[in-house]
Amino acid sequence: MGKDEAQRRIEELRILLRENSRKYYVENAPDMSDQEFDFLMHELEALEAAYPEFYSPDSPTQRVGSDLGSEFVKRAHRYPMLSLGNTYSISEVEEFAARADKLLESGFSYCCELKFDGTAICLTYTGGRLTRALTRGDGTMGDDVTRNALRISNIPHTLKGDFPEEFEIRGEILMPYASFEALNRERADEGEAPFANPRNAASGSLKLGDSEEVAKRGLWCTLYHIPAQSVPFDTHYEALSKAASWGLPVSEHIKLCNSIEEIRAFIDYWDVARRSLPYATDGIVIKINELSAQRSLGYTAKSPRWAVAYKFKAEQACTPLLSIDYQVGRTGAVTPVANLAPVQLGGTVVKRATLVNADQIAALDVRVGDSVYVEKGGEIIPKITGVNLSLRPADVLPPAFPALCPDCGTPLVKQEGEAKWFCPNQDGCPTQIKGRILHFMGRKAMNILAGEATVEQFYAASLVKTPSDLYKISKYQLMSLEGWQDKAAQRFLDSLEDSKKVPFERVLFALGIRFVGESTARDIALHFGSIDAIASASKKDLLQISDVGEVVAGSVYEYMHKDAHMEEIGKLRLIGLKFEVTGGSDSVSAALAGKTIVVSGNFSISRDAMKELIAAHGGKCASSVSGSTSFLLAGSKPGPEKLRKCDQLGIPVISEDEFSKLLPSSEKNEAVQELTLF
Repeated sequence: MGKDEAQRRIEELRILLRENSRKYYVENAPDMSDQEFDFLMHELEALEAAYPEFYSPDSPTQRVGSDLGSEFVKRAHRYPMLSLGNTYSISEVEEFAARADKLLESGFSYCCELKFDGTAICLTYTGGRLTRALTRGDGTMGDDVTRNALRISNIPHTLKGDFPEEFEIRGEILMPYASFEALNRERADEGEAPFANPRNAASGSLKLGDSEEVAKRGLWCTLYHIPAQSVPFDTHYEALSKAASWGLPVSEHIKLCNSIEEIRAFIDYWDVARRSLPYATDGIVIKINELSAQRSLGYTAKSPRWAVAYKFKAEQACTPLLSIDYQVGRTGAVTPVANLAPVQLGGTVVKRATLVNADQIAALDVRVGDSVYVEKGGEIIPKITGVNLSLRPADVLPPAFPALCPDCGTPLVKQEGEAKWFCPNQDGCPTQIKGRILHFMGRKAMNILAGEATVEQFYAASLVKTPSDLYKISKYQLMSLEGWQDKAAQRFLDSLEDSKKVPFERVLFALGIRFVGESTARDIALHFGSIDAIASASKKDLLQISDVGEVVAGSVYEYMHKDAHMEEIGKLRLIGLKFEVTGGSDSVSAALAGKTIVVSGNFSISRDAMKELIAAHGGKCASSVSGSTSFLLAGSKPGPEKLRKCDQLGIPVISEDEFSKLLPSSEKNEAVQELTLF
């Protein structure tokens, strides 16, 4: 390779790696696998070593990938928070050990640990209390996510024993497989894209703006490193053992090794045993155990020289692609699914794998009859990663993505900027109809006691085509269906009656408006107060809500301007469902009538409950400070940008105690309990 060609390839690799680093750390939606990314990084490192004249301090080889966002306060790390050098080759682990042996004058041991596939965290304890939690950020600055870390169940708020007065400890925030699967089921029910793997889900969850929602995500923490400057110990193993005695969640899967043979045995064991763990691991970290040796070896620009990560290769299988199904979802999105000859992968038999969309099929050049490579993304979701072209039959042709809905025959459409094709026949496509009914009855929506099989049964019997039809079903009709007994029928009817008490924000979510998930529905409901106000809102009005962008605003506006939808809302309203936040039985007083209030910070109750309290007393919540804001209700740690905006505009800022005095009674908890019973 000549110098000019090398320079072009270096620049090409830098652009590619920067872009994918951003997608990995910031968007939690990487385009390439970890192994592909690592191989490209190693190629860049080799080229920069061969052509040092093209060195740049901004190269991805010299900088830690950054997860810094705009939503959190940035704080400096006391000690740089670097990334690990990694390898997929045991021979490179041997080279790491040989270099350490050559550079260190005295003997040393190794500490081998699992490499957890999550998102990095740095915790600071002062006087035995958790005082700060920072993400890795760019290695120098991190996002302050303390309020969210406090909602992760196994992170202790206070320590026990003989802990130092102040110290840092670092580790990983994980999402166990069970939590990951539950979260993706919820996202699918809400018409939202699933997370690709537990790591992306953990990172996205840690950065949520609502700490109450963080608490629901089932995150887990494991800690694995105390900076040597923080504590007076001789070895890394001793430091972690002491941390465990203070009540900190340190992994039990640690082994002291004295030779490369012992390291290799540990790697070989966990390459198999990791499949039985309840969370994702992607390798083994090998560290020099003695802290004095760590200090002697020091650091490169982005990695410690005293540690290396051996990464497991993704388990892959090659199997024939038998056919492709095209499935219609609740929102009308058509997803291609590959039917495979059964193959063993990751301890389970894989028969089906997603092909994502038409663009992915074209990019992979997948054809029915091909032998395809299948991996488990994040060890959970089977995905097709390539084709074994050497086994391709001569007569296979590229598949034709259907032009018509595979369920109802309506011509499919593809909106600008979207990768998926959709069936626009929302009110006539059987799969979409049944999907919306199932969504309407869901636990987080109307909580009606029935499942997918019941919806199929109702639809087949022509009992239900719209949500309002559910409320017309009689006990006699239920008892005439196969499998229904008196007790089950009565329970179903009772749950229908109970659903009339569900608050407006959940009713709005239950309608199944595309792109409107549970939290977005709540924000819209609390902002406008009633279905009539939402129906009258322009797109510009909808965009005033901070988490509502052009896509969501357009979807809500379009939904509210369809006669069939407004007719259905009218029927549900007559049945007795709640379509207002303020007024009626939900109104406690008019003490805040006419006031627009922005809520920021942490309170003695959840932020959602505080917004419900404001609505119950006639007030309206807004997400951002503007000239129409009556006051900012500030709890602990309010957003600094909101405070600055209030100062600029002369908007009053009041505390939770001052707010309570505005209400006719300070018995706030009773009001909140009343509002959140259902």
